[in-house]
Amino acid sequence: MYLTILNQSKDTLLADKAITAKSIFKRIRGLLGTKDFNNGKALIIQPCPSIHTFFMPFAIDILFLAQDNRVIRAIDSLKPFRMTPIFFKARLAIELPAGTLKATKTAQNDVISIN
Repeated sequence: MYLTILNQSKDTLLADKAITAKSIFKRIRGLLGTKDFNNGKALIIQPCPSIHTFFMPFAIDILFLAQDNRVIRAIDSLKPFRMTPIFFKARLAIELPAGTLKATKTAQNDVISIN
């Protein structure tokens, strides 16, 4: 079953085919091995204060959310073989196709809903 991710602050759809990674194995694997990460898809990693793009063939957008679902940090187009800083207050991270944040104007302090 897919989840929907909305930017409530901007009233925009970020993804309608989101899946979660809560187990240690799924969190470590993340998007590794994924070949098709098109618009509408997303991976929600929980808990997750930092991510990497080692061995990934494409760039991704990332949102780090606080406990109240407010964006702590929005990162546009993180290229392969990079790491993010650690965001100790992040409760989860959302990985999105590159370009999603610019297209939806999603930014720090926006409120995100996941249903």
